Amino acid sequence: MLTSTYTLVALSVEQNKVRAALHSLLQELHVLPGDLHTLATGRAAQLCAGLRQAYDSCHWRKLDKFLVPALRRHTAVADGLLQDLEELSRAAWQALDAAEACIGAAERAVPRVQFCGAVERCVAALRRRLEREEHELFPLARSAVGGDAWFAIANQMLAHDAHARERRGTPRGGRLARDPVAAEGGRRHAALSALH
Repeated sequence: MLTSTYTLVALSVEQNKVRAALHSLLQELHVLPGDLHTLATGRAAQLCAGLRQAYDSCHWRKLDKFLVPALRRHTAVADGLLQDLEELSRAAWQALDAAEACIGAAERAVPRVQFCGAVERCVAALRRRLEREEHELFPLARSAVGGDAWFAIANQMLAHDAHARERRGTPRGGRLARDPVAAEGGRRHAALSALH
């Protein structure tokens, strides 16, 4: 039970980061300078890059890497919900694609209404996905996935985090920089092993 709680809390932290990024994008969108019909191409491109990063962050979360495959292996009950979540991701991608298409050639201004509408549709689809994960997928996973699977998911997440820290701490010369967090990761792994 503690392992599933740890895992769901870690996934919620990722969700909150994506939510914050999406909220920030909407705030930036609503204070854009310019006339009523167009936006500066450079500013629209910056917003699009931020939107792309938020979309990618949402798409490549640990939830999709570890929890969803475990759910697919353990139950068919989640199939309809997972399909709905994929459709929300597809809608977000289509809106992102439309926003990027608005930017087009660098020498012309960006049509404000089309661009802002596409960004807002993308953000809305991603937010809806996050809400459904939190209110529907997490409770379903808690009841459908067994203790051994939660332990495996938690171990995969810890290994993923350790690998990411190692990559960030590795200079070009190939030697690892001292990582004070690595020792903490080892202690967490031992604690999870004890919980199991």
